[in-house]
Amino acid sequence: MGDIRGFLKVKRQAEKYRPVCERIKDYQEVMLLRNDKDSEEQAGRCMDCGTPFCHWGCPIGNYIPEWNDLVFRGQWQKAFQLLDATNNFPEITGRLCPALCEYACVLGINDDPVTTLENELNIVEYAFGAGLIKPQPPKKRTGKEIAIIGSGPAGLACADQLNQAGHLVVVFEKDEQIGGMLRYGIPDFKLQKQILDRRLEILKKEGIVFVSEMFVGVDYKVEKLSKDFAAICLATGSRVPRDLKIEGRELKGIHFALDYLIQANKRVSGEKIAVDKLIDAKDKKVVVIGGGDTGADCVGTAHRQGAKCVVQIELLAKPPECRTPDYPWPKYPLLCKTAASHEEGGIREWSVSTKKFSGRNGEVKKLLCSRVTQERADREFEIEADLVILALGFLHPEHNGLVKDLDLELDTKGNIKTDDSYMTKVLGIFSAGDMHRGQSLIVWAISEGRKAAHYIDKYLMGGTYLPKM
Repeated sequence: MGDIRGFLKVKRQAEKYRPVCERIKDYQEVMLLRNDKDSEEQAGRCMDCGTPFCHWGCPIGNYIPEWNDLVFRGQWQKAFQLLDATNNFPEITGRLCPALCEYACVLGINDDPVTTLENELNIVEYAFGAGLIKPQPPKKRTGKEIAIIGSGPAGLACADQLNQAGHLVVVFEKDEQIGGMLRYGIPDFKLQKQILDRRLEILKKEGIVFVSEMFVGVDYKVEKLSKDFAAICLATGSRVPRDLKIEGRELKGIHFALDYLIQANKRVSGEKIAVDKLIDAKDKKVVVIGGGDTGADCVGTAHRQGAKCVVQIELLAKPPECRTPDYPWPKYPLLCKTAASHEEGGIREWSVSTKKFSGRNGEVKKLLCSRVTQERADREFEIEADLVILALGFLHPEHNGLVKDLDLELDTKGNIKTDDSYMTKVLGIFSAGDMHRGQSLIVWAISEGRKAAHYIDKYLMGGTYLPKM
């Protein structure tokens, strides 16, 4: 390491955001990119720890200590080469990953961990700015054609890897534009869509074919798909939402989080939404049910739409602020996280159970709730609401259509069951990402896509040079 005592000299510099009063007026990214000098200084905090558990914590096995050392030395191009070796989309994980690696950082045992997330983002943005990231089509083609169904992070990572191996890859997407949840599920204030489009343009120039507005199984029959392609990877995500089936659920003004976020993203992109279909928080009392990241995204979106007030409620008790014995280092701990959206206003309530919705003239107006303590419901109370967003997570992939038509086997959670090589019970058909793993993180989706590509290439060619991670 460049400075083995750097962590003793330099304190962690937390990520910086645009002022709240400024950012809630637009949908521009809230996080500010750190300057190169500060990144070099922060990278110097990475210790020569012998056994870097950050590798263990990262689902894609990023060479974190190695590229931190290179950044500290100002060797940014070499740092990018190492980062690019394991991560197809560091400009996306650098903005959206919860940094599992940082919670496994050895320095984090008794000090603040290294700012791995910000360092990763600075490396890739330096690379883009310096013109280091250019289309590099494969020099030879294998003649094998592969279909990827779904253009989220798992599908894109799988496509990128297989294209690099020389296969002709076609990515099918049922929505109007490519990107899956990255485009439609993540608000622009966390991921500007030009960041996604910048990468997609490179993938296109490298030879990947993207086909949008193509609902495989409906517009493109399964029988034809199997005949046209040597292998198929299913990566359509886990998009069946968990519902709250209580009295009053039929009232107008109650929507699933993904429906709300998809529409909001479309509006930001300039798409017009019919008035009778509009889900808008302007001048409304908004309640978000669900305390996770998706719920926080809904909170931030409601702020920007001009909500009168926003309340986010969660059934579970408030997590601790610090790591507990239940989640010892280097495990990823259950902690109370304050997202940028929470800093912008609103109220957060924990241990709240929603008993029923009530309304007037067919529209929701109130939630009847109770405070839950030690698995017992105590004091009941009401929360006024004109708009209720259900951010309760997702159950499993859609079973009707493609999954049913292919007669695929499901696991106990309703996800696509595969063998250890990511192949389903149907020869030549693989699955990766949330569709296979269940609802998870973007970095896990990338990991799954890379692993599936490894086994697809091996299946087609008898061997492979593609890494498993």
